[in-house]
Amino acid sequence: MANSHSTPPVPASSTSPLSTRKENVTPASSKIAELTESRQELLNRIQSLKTDLQSWRYKLDGQVKVYRDELSELKKSLNVEVDQLRSEFQELKTTLQQQQEDVTTSLRNLGLQDAPEETKEIEDVKPDNNEENAQDLPKDCGKDTE
Repeated sequence: MANSHSTPPVPASSTSPLSTRKENVTPASSKIAELTESRQELLNRIQSLKTDLQSWRYKLDGQVKVYRDELSELKKSLNVEVDQLRSEFQELKTTLQQQQEDVTTSLRNLGLQDAPEETKEIEDVKPDNNEENAQDLPKDCGKDTE
């Protein structure tokens, strides 16, 4: 046990510090070269993605412009058609009002202006075709006495 107090044997790695440093430097420089290469690949991919994105945005902007132009043309066309329909409906309304006035005037001239009202009264009094109800009908049969 006397040897236990003696100096322990020195490990082999500590005997040559220069060789250990060279081994540590070589993997670090290869690691740096690998990381630099990886960094360059990533930068190239990023640049490619930026280019793709710009191209995509340019195409998308072009499509949006085309669609907006088409929608604008459709809106103009639709507005023209709506205006035409409004005009036609206004003309139709005017024509129908004129025809209604003409029919009313014609009925007045023929003395039949109140005929539709008396016909309605007859229908109200005569729910079915019984002879008893027929006797209750007005005697002038729709002729207007002026």
